[in-house]
Amino acid sequence: MHRIFNAVRLLLLLIALGAFPAGAAPLQAQWEFRLLPGDAQGAAHPGLQQWRAATVPGSVHTDLLAHELIRDPYVGAPEAELQWIGLADWEYRARFDVDAASLAKAHAELRFDGLDTYAEVTLNGKPLLRADNAHRTWHARVEGRLRAKGNELQIVFRSPIRTLLPGVQAMPHRIAGNYPSPYGDEPKDAMVGNFARKPAYHFGWDWGPRYVTAGVWRGVDLQAWDAHRLTDVAVRTDALDAENAKLAVVLQVEQDAVAAPIAVDVEVRDPDGRSVARVQRTVELKPGRNSVEVPVELAKPRRWWPVGHGAQDRYTVQARLDGSADPVLAREQRIGLRTVELRREQDDKGGQGFAFVINGVPIFAKGANVIPFDAFPARVDAARLRQVLVAARDANMNMLRNWGGGYYEDDAFFDIADELGLLVWQDFMFGGGMQPGYDPAFRASVVAEARDNVRRLRHHPSIVLWCGNNEEETAWKDWGHGRDLKSADPAFAAKVWQGYVDLFGNDLRQVVSEDGLGVPYWSSSPSNDLDEKANDSTRGDKHYWQVWGNPALPVQAYLRETPRFMSEYGLQAWPAVATVDQIATRAEQRIDSPVIRAHQKFMAGEGNTRLLHYIELGYGTPKDFEDFVYLSQVMQADGIALAALHHRASRPYTMGSLYWQLNDVWPGASWSSVDYFGRWKALHYAARRFFAPVAVAALRDEGSTRVRLINDGAALDARWRLRVMDVEGKVLRRREQAVTLAAAGVTDIGTYADAELLAGADPARTVAVFELLQDGKVTARQVVGFVEAKDQVLPRQQLTSTLAIDGDHYRLRLHSAALVRAVWIDFGALDVQVEDNLLDLLPGETRDIAVRGPVDLAALREALKVKTLNDR
Repeated sequence: MHRIFNAVRLLLLLIALGAFPAGAAPLQAQWEFRLLPGDAQGAAHPGLQQWRAATVPGSVHTDLLAHELIRDPYVGAPEAELQWIGLADWEYRARFDVDAASLAKAHAELRFDGLDTYAEVTLNGKPLLRADNAHRTWHARVEGRLRAKGNELQIVFRSPIRTLLPGVQAMPHRIAGNYPSPYGDEPKDAMVGNFARKPAYHFGWDWGPRYVTAGVWRGVDLQAWDAHRLTDVAVRTDALDAENAKLAVVLQVEQDAVAAPIAVDVEVRDPDGRSVARVQRTVELKPGRNSVEVPVELAKPRRWWPVGHGAQDRYTVQARLDGSADPVLAREQRIGLRTVELRREQDDKGGQGFAFVINGVPIFAKGANVIPFDAFPARVDAARLRQVLVAARDANMNMLRNWGGGYYEDDAFFDIADELGLLVWQDFMFGGGMQPGYDPAFRASVVAEARDNVRRLRHHPSIVLWCGNNEEETAWKDWGHGRDLKSADPAFAAKVWQGYVDLFGNDLRQVVSEDGLGVPYWSSSPSNDLDEKANDSTRGDKHYWQVWGNPALPVQAYLRETPRFMSEYGLQAWPAVATVDQIATRAEQRIDSPVIRAHQKFMAGEGNTRLLHYIELGYGTPKDFEDFVYLSQVMQADGIALAALHHRASRPYTMGSLYWQLNDVWPGASWSSVDYFGRWKALHYAARRFFAPVAVAALRDEGSTRVRLINDGAALDARWRLRVMDVEGKVLRRREQAVTLAAAGVTDIGTYADAELLAGADPARTVAVFELLQDGKVTARQVVGFVEAKDQVLPRQQLTSTLAIDGDHYRLRLHSAALVRAVWIDFGALDVQVEDNLLDLLPGETRDIAVRGPVDLAALREALKVKTLNDR
């Protein structure tokens, strides 16, 4: 049995059923696959030319795994031995019948929602279409080509490497790619990924494996109709405030060769399901494509708000033609009423703001970047999406950035984001390097891809930005990509840059303007939307990698970088040992073991040296691998907390903080706060505190601590308290006073020099505790040390823990006799949820932590481990 994945066909079928738009019926077919006969890989892999059952949606890797023809791609270090799969050509076929009612219709169409990537499709032995873009939807008319029994659909998938490599190698000068393959399946100086409209991360990234997939990765459906069909419904907001909403419901209707009148019925139901508007009219359809616009007005509309700012109310809009419930003549769309603006006000110092304004209210964006949830997208179901997005909401996030090197997520992702009130910054699928935007055919394919996905997703109120790409402009301007190409071939470099401007400055901007229902467009991240400087702290959004990346500055450098909107920054950590156990034996769990190095993609496997550098800077040398994992998570949490609180405390100059990254594509070392199996790292628990609606930012740098109180909501009265104490609990200084926290803003308490706070006390045995109290209860706290954690003198064996049943859950009671830092509660592989974690306990403090899960008390007690910095 595979340790991580089993081919659960029923689950994949349910995913497929949820992936189709209204009016489409999933193709009821039996799928098979094989290595294409005559392929060069056949000699080394005999027997694969025979047909075997396949799962659609899926991929060749998951089909091979289901038949136990390959090792689990995530367990151990099998990556090198599986690269042949991406060099092979594969064939899929489906056999299906068509019911009499569908055959009787005048028109029929097969729709392919995801073909990965270079595909030749035939139906009943005759060519149907050729595909070359995994991100597009492909349509093929099939009336007159179907039969009642025994239809056969065949799809040959060509290796993207073998398809593109000759052309790339023939280029006299090559445009910059991303991550070269270490496995020899393509030359390091001729990367093809940037020329393929395929998820870029499939070619490998610094947080995930290289598995160049092929297959039918999204659903296939068959639709049949007579005179006309309803192909799309969009709801445009023309005016919206608390009193009134003016909407236009725009229907796209396809009519056959004869003009005809048609009855149109549009109904709007409020969030409670009550009908609040209905418009009926008759319109004359001309042959071909028709756009029908129906105005609707709503009084006292219930607007959709991001989480923390109001309710996530949504309306349902239903459109019918001829009063029919036939799926080809009726559609239903769930929408949220909201306005969105990307506000870019000039300041008096020549800078320019970058703030999202929803329903007229500026929102400080708190959140993280999202990468693909799996190397094989069809394995990602709605339950996994919900688990991670709920975790984001529960950590007080209100925005996620869907990064551009993956794929456009299923509607399920955005449905959940709509429900939870999570704003989405949506990149188009360009992850880095440069693309051949100078090629008209490439640009045309991208424009078609963009229209498909903008139209598919535009009804989701969560989407508040479409961004052209990830890091391509800054790579060209700041990383040497442009300089190197200009030096080699100035004319070609100018052509490449003009292609970039055409594609990201014009084409995608036009698509969003025409089809995006008012959502703003941004050409690249980071950028100032094609202004001269790409990665600027005074204008536009910022990616900051001088901490962790080059030159690997200490985490305190975060406090000296104040952007307008920080859209990327991060620190790595390993996931829990329970997760590592899924990929490596205990004997393999060493920092330098081949399996561990295989799951550390940064610096081509050398990333643990960078991670160890940051651990040793602040926390000392780990005792063993388990200690390495623990300290990596503490370091990550502490460092990102420092940056995020600084960003929040810099409001309104700074209006966003999105750390890299929320989730994982597989089990391994990465910058994530939630690992591949959904386990929270220490960072995610810390995020719930540093992104809390009310927080204390006591940030120490270069011998002084600046204290600010952060409040996302209405003005509130509270008290703030300072206690300077030694590690045994003796209070050396105390101050407490009333304060009114500014609404949606920051209240500056002051700056305190170390000498003032310590007043001669030993900095290694002393901390300053800054707290905010509401109704006598501590609602926010920050403990500030005066030396690095490795130099603090912390008493040992000061923590006691007891577990007991407490109603419908378990209660873990922690008590500390002295100061205890970075308490980490671990139940190993048990499926339990811990209410809070990564805690500092003050001398004499008791904390009760709720623990929930289907585990008995004895097992819970046996599994419990508690680690602290005091134990080192």
